[in-house]
Amino acid sequence: MPTDGDDDPTVPIVCEECDTRTRVPLSDLATQLDRHNETRHGGEEIAGVDPAIADRIADLVAEDMGLLDGE
Repeated sequence: MPTDGDDDPTVPIVCEECDTRTRVPLSDLATQLDRHNETRHGGEEIAGVDPAIADRIADLVAEDMGLLDGE
Protein backbone atom coordinates (compact mmCIF):
# COMPACT_ATOMS: atom_id res chain seq x y z
CA MET A 1 0.00 0.00 0.00
CA PRO A 2 1.27 3.50 -0.71
CA THR A 3 2.15 5.68 2.20
CA ASP A 4 1.62 9.35 2.87
CA GLY A 5 5.31 9.88 3.63
CA ASP A 6 5.39 9.09 7.34
CA ASP A 7 5.23 5.27 7.13
CA ASP A 8 1.45 5.23 7.72
CA PRO A 9 -0.04 3.29 4.79
CA THR A 10 -2.97 4.85 3.00
CA VAL A 11 -6.20 3.02 2.29
CA PRO A 12 -8.56 3.75 -0.61
CA ILE A 13 -12.08 4.68 0.41
CA VAL A 14 -15.03 5.11 -1.91
CA CYS A 15 -18.49 6.60 -1.74
CA GLU A 16 -20.59 5.56 -4.69
CA GLU A 17 -23.42 7.88 -3.65
CA CYS A 18 -21.16 10.96 -3.70
CA ASP A 19 -19.08 9.55 -6.58
CA THR A 20 -15.88 10.17 -4.61
CA ARG A 21 -12.70 8.20 -4.15
CA THR A 22 -9.79 9.15 -1.94
CA ARG A 23 -6.95 7.67 0.09
CA VAL A 24 -6.58 8.26 3.79
CA PRO A 25 -3.89 7.21 6.27
CA LEU A 26 -4.76 3.90 7.90
CA SER A 27 -4.54 5.53 11.33
CA ASP A 28 -7.31 8.00 10.30
CA LEU A 29 -9.52 5.52 8.43
CA ALA A 30 -12.28 5.02 11.00
CA THR A 31 -12.45 8.73 11.84
CA GLN A 32 -12.61 9.79 8.19
CA LEU A 33 -15.29 7.24 7.31
CA ASP A 34 -17.38 8.15 10.36
CA ARG A 35 -17.06 11.86 9.60
CA HIS A 36 -18.02 11.47 5.94
CA ASN A 37 -20.96 9.18 6.65
CA GLU A 38 -22.20 11.37 9.51
CA THR A 39 -22.00 14.68 7.64
CA ARG A 40 -23.04 13.48 4.18
CA HIS A 41 -25.36 10.57 4.86
CA GLY A 42 -26.92 11.17 8.28
CA GLY A 43 -24.77 8.46 9.86
CA GLU A 44 -25.75 5.75 7.40
CA GLU A 45 -22.72 3.66 6.41
CA ILE A 46 -22.48 4.51 2.71
CA ALA A 47 -18.77 5.26 2.23
CA GLY A 48 -16.31 2.50 2.99
CA VAL A 49 -13.01 0.88 2.16
CA ASP A 50 -12.65 0.06 -1.53
CA PRO A 51 -14.43 -3.31 -1.85
CA ALA A 52 -11.50 -4.96 -3.66
CA ILE A 53 -9.18 -4.00 -0.80
CA ALA A 54 -11.69 -5.05 1.85
CA ASP A 55 -12.10 -8.46 0.18
CA ARG A 56 -8.33 -8.94 0.00
CA ILE A 57 -7.92 -8.00 3.67
CA ALA A 58 -10.67 -10.47 4.62
CA ASP A 59 -8.90 -13.21 2.62
CA LEU A 60 -5.58 -12.48 4.34
CA VAL A 61 -7.20 -12.57 7.79
CA ALA A 62 -9.02 -15.83 7.02
CA GLU A 63 -5.78 -17.36 5.73
CA ASP A 64 -3.87 -16.18 8.79
CA MET A 65 -6.52 -17.68 11.07
CA GLY A 66 -6.35 -21.01 9.22
CA LEU A 67 -9.93 -20.78 8.03
CA LEU A 68 -8.96 -21.67 4.45
CA ASP A 69 -6.95 -24.79 5.30
CA GLY A 70 -9.70 -27.19 4.22
CA GLU A 71 -10.00 -25.84 0.69
